[in-house]
Amino acid sequence: MNDPRWRRALWIALILNAGMFGLEIVAGLTADSRALMADAIDFLGDSGNYALSLAVASMALAWRARAAVVKAATMLVFGLSVVGVTAWSALFGTSPQAETMGLVGLLALGVNVFVAAILYRFRAGDSNMRSVWICSRNDAIGNLAVMLAALGVFGTGQAWPDLLVASIMAVLAVWGSISIFRQARDELRASPQVSHA
Repeated sequence: MNDPRWRRALWIALILNAGMFGLEIVAGLTADSRALMADAIDFLGDSGNYALSLAVASMALAWRARAAVVKAATMLVFGLSVVGVTAWSALFGTSPQAETMGLVGLLALGVNVFVAAILYRFRAGDSNMRSVWICSRNDAIGNLAVMLAALGVFGTGQAWPDLLVASIMAVLAVWGSISIFRQARDELRASPQVSHA
């Protein structure tokens, strides 16, 4: 699909996500928040996914499905890496700064709700379009969770709310990747171009 509205929405999403990656990775390191760092890595992955979607927007369905497989694999790697970082932090980490988590989480939520809103009309498209929508939806849910974690850290003075949210974000990424893998697999099986690839 080479709809100019789709391409414009992807460019906006790409620029906003790349900017938020830079902001959140610095904030996550400064605040010692695993949830913010997980969200920052997710912003980076989404930036790459939007760039890949732009690259294959005018190609045949089989190529868009292959791009969706790459994006699903990225989501899966993200989810599993967050599981590892969260487990390490549970053993050796410190309590993060709740105020920074809350402020940055609120900004990230605003960005992700805006991106999800401009991509909403494309949510029922092929696996490539659906993967973009799922990423954006998961990001907005993740940011709500980061803000709840900030409240939990502020109220308890402990790290467990931050670690819990990082774990939830990991599960969302793995669950979303499985859904995208399945749809892309079905599209590749149905595509006549696959047999010639």
